[in-house]
Amino acid sequence: QVQLVESGGGLVQAGGSLRLSCAASGITFSWYAMGWFRQAPGKDREFVAAISWSGDNTYYADSVKGRFTISRDNAKNTVYLQMNSLNSEDTAVYYCAADRYSGSYSGRLVALSEYDYWGQGTQVTVSS
Repeated sequence: QVQLVESGGGLVQAGGSLRLSCAASGITFSWYAMGWFRQAPGKDREFVAAISWSGDNTYYADSVKGRFTISRDNAKNTVYLQMNSLNSEDTAVYYCAADRYSGSYSGRLVALSEYDYWGQGTQVTVSS
């Protein structure tokens, strides 16, 4: 049984930071590229960041580039999203996802439809 469990969300003031974690079980974690996506109320789910299976390649949405950092620890089966300089537009439910993909093509890693497994999400609320 595959499980992706996000944690680390919460309420933070604008300009603050949060670190999200996503612990995976039931998969061979190092075989999977990992992504973070988010969905704000009334909006579609959107790509935030992705990391290749090895961690050598990372990709970011333009809206978070320079503020967010994705990383992974294959020994701990965990992917992280460090979020700095948060603003109200970052308020959303954040989801991690796993894609059984050993390449590093960005077009694949930013596409929601390519991901095989999803977590239940964690709420991030940024107050202004």
